Amino acid sequence: MKKHFLLIFCIFISVNTFAQFTIEQVLSAPFPTELKASPTGNKMAWVFNQQGSRNIFMAEAPDFKPVKITNYEGDNGQEINSVSFTPDGNSIIFIRGGANNAAGEIPNPVQLQEGVERAIWMIGTDGKNLRKIANGTYPKISPKGETLAYLSGGQIFTIRLDSVKAVGKKIFQSRGTQNSIRWSPDGSQIAFVSSRGDHSFIGVCDVAQKSIRFLDPSVDQDSDPIWSPDGKSLAFIRVPFAKDALIFGPERASNPWSIRIVEVQSGKSREIWKAKTGRGSVFFSGGLVAENHLFWTAENSIIFPYEGDGWHHLYGISPNGGEAKLLTPNDGEVEYAMLSTDKKSIIYNANIGDIDRRHLWQVSPSGGIAKQITTGQGIEWLPTQLANGQIACIRSEAKTPARPSIIQTDGKLKDFTTEMISGDFPSAQLIQPQAIMLTATDGMKIPAQLFLPKNHKIGDKHPAAIFFHGGSRRQMLLGFNYGEYYHKAYAMNQYLASQGYVVLAVNYRSGIGYGMEFREALNYGATGASEYNDVVGAGLFLKNREDVDGSKIGLWGGSYGGYLTALGLAKASDLFAVGVDIHGVHDWNTTTKNFIPSYDANKRAEWAKVAFQSSPMNFVDTWKSPVLLIHGDDDRNVPFAESVTLAEALRKNNVYFEQLIFPDEVHSFLLHQNWVNAYKASSTFFDKFLKK
Repeated sequence: MKKHFLLIFCIFISVNTFAQFTIEQVLSAPFPTELKASPTGNKMAWVFNQQGSRNIFMAEAPDFKPVKITNYEGDNGQEINSVSFTPDGNSIIFIRGGANNAAGEIPNPVQLQEGVERAIWMIGTDGKNLRKIANGTYPKISPKGETLAYLSGGQIFTIRLDSVKAVGKKIFQSRGTQNSIRWSPDGSQIAFVSSRGDHSFIGVCDVAQKSIRFLDPSVDQDSDPIWSPDGKSLAFIRVPFAKDALIFGPERASNPWSIRIVEVQSGKSREIWKAKTGRGSVFFSGGLVAENHLFWTAENSIIFPYEGDGWHHLYGISPNGGEAKLLTPNDGEVEYAMLSTDKKSIIYNANIGDIDRRHLWQVSPSGGIAKQITTGQGIEWLPTQLANGQIACIRSEAKTPARPSIIQTDGKLKDFTTEMISGDFPSAQLIQPQAIMLTATDGMKIPAQLFLPKNHKIGDKHPAAIFFHGGSRRQMLLGFNYGEYYHKAYAMNQYLASQGYVVLAVNYRSGIGYGMEFREALNYGATGASEYNDVVGAGLFLKNREDVDGSKIGLWGGSYGGYLTALGLAKASDLFAVGVDIHGVHDWNTTTKNFIPSYDANKRAEWAKVAFQSSPMNFVDTWKSPVLLIHGDDDRNVPFAESVTLAEALRKNNVYFEQLIFPDEVHSFLLHQNWVNAYKASSTFFDKFLKK
């Protein structure tokens, strides 16, 4: 009897060596997006995704008590975005519903039989008078607030907001697809971009006359129009056309991009700045998270992003041209940015001085040194500024998920939605990941984050899991990520660590945060899969650790991370025992055509050959390790056919696989329950092969 009691006691101790919590608990926190401040009244609004129920919340100075102003219930996959206040601060405009796929279908992952739509709505900040404005996207309110411009079918419509009976009217018809609506300061004109495939124009519409003109048209791609404060000029970006440009391969240099200014009335234009040849000559459109890549300040300076020193920094220049001034020096990259309420400075976040986090800064182009607003162990993003000058943002830490915060007069961050994080959320049981550097098999140094199980002891042998983010233009951080997809992935890594796994999140080459040359790594992706060196380097790093069982190393990741998971399993099944491949890329030629419909592998034979040689399908005959395939069949990023084709090949080669398929689900799963089920299946699959 004593022996049996001792055995039971030992099993109990073994099971409880690691902090235990459920996947439901670690995914239970609401995720905030769309943080916006009102032009007047010191209000702010945001969207909370509470386990699949998405609603708009509002808080107002001085107490900032959160109030839910919409009442949508249920995990039904209907997104809310494009939140903005009317100029008087008394109403909010927003979009509900997801984007169409190539067949024109709106996401409907729970098969709502009444149908779904993507519509623009308006509601009072008191939660009253909710009404549908129109079916459309990209809503932009006129400066005085009486008219809303929006997009429908690639054309621009306007509708009066002061009448519930108003009907949207197309204000002009133009070839191509119109986008980037920009009201002039007095509301009499709308600037826009007319995309024509291999070129695009900056257009201006006189709203009253319903007449349009195209300003300084060229053979190139013109974008990001921004009005001067007096409404007499427009600045915009011009990127030279590149016939052979594809994706998923390095672009370190090209024909330099430039900034131009055009006088709206006369049509006279001039170039005020041009990137130097070589480094920074390629315009990195994915670097800045802002509505526009250009900012025109009240003191008549233009602020723009540039990588001339190898880092994604902000620069300032006079509209008259001259030498551009670096505003955000030192190693690190600017990401989220906004113009201050007085339009005299720029507020932004960056990883300058803290490479695996994000903090807020502010700088004026008129002079002075950039001021760091937030410091410490947190991650801050999506800054916004109230009318009274207070700055709000969303923040997280290693053990605390994302939530809105306000910066107080003493400089400290104050949370006002903490009580909305469930008491079941396991903050106390989470661990602080460690920043490490590993060596890829070609000698390149690769940053990563290491999660060690709680109560970790030297000499213990653990199974291990390696995580690869997607993108590849992403960066995992030393805390809950600012992207909802990776906020969840970080939670999953914490869960695996709680289950006794040594977890490694790899910031492989071609990701962001570490400079242009790291991002534009030679031979990456479809041009040679040089990231495979990082995959194997991560595996060897773990295998050589004394606390890891080198025969029990698994891989997991989604999208681009699924690609690297599949590549590791296909080429190194001797090193990687198992994998979870979530909507991964398996043949670059298939996925490239999804992003560039005109791509024809037969006409790009040499590139297509290298692309396939860089794909997991090229090595499927050496794939031996079991894999779990997870995919939604309405995926608009990675075609569902990628998993269909891989499954066929694995069956032919008698490779064990399991599958978890979500009908009508998109790339970044819209249903909370699908995330829970995906991560539960992943954990079970790992345990099945790594905890025998």
